[in-house]
Amino acid sequence: MVSACSSLNIATNTLEDDSATASNKNIQSGIISFENTHKTPYEASVFHTYFYGETIGTKDTIVGLAVIEANNEIHPPHQHAEEEYLYIVEGSGEWTLNGVKTPAKKGDVLYVAPWDVHGIFNTGNVPMKFFITRASSKGVEIKAPIDSSAADKK
Repeated sequence: MVSACSSLNIATNTLEDDSATASNKNIQSGIISFENTHKTPYEASVFHTYFYGETIGTKDTIVGLAVIEANNEIHPPHQHAEEEYLYIVEGSGEWTLNGVKTPAKKGDVLYVAPWDVHGIFNTGNVPMKFFITRASSKGVEIKAPIDSSAADKK
């Protein structure tokens, strides 16, 4: 989720100034209450960030909860290098995974491999809530897939 937390400047489990980011501290064990999440508002949604930064074994880590108003999305389908899980806590909608649309309902989980195009749209009449965890391994380099059709033209 590129836009969900890209504006945050934190590297630990609490909001800190730029010196925390510069020191590259790992996220520490801890409990963050919903009331203490970092809230990023969008036009018809809000993203609550619980953890953002690095752990001992991961980088580009995000753990959060998105709340999307009826008939909206937090952003259009997108792709990124990080692996991601999305779990629908409340509401219903429609998943998009590599161009295929599938109904989404409470209790469903989506796993997204690196570079797969994915998204979720709230098709219901009430706010949808989904929990997200996203990260990359510090030990595994994930490269963008090679477009074989472009390579064939060379």
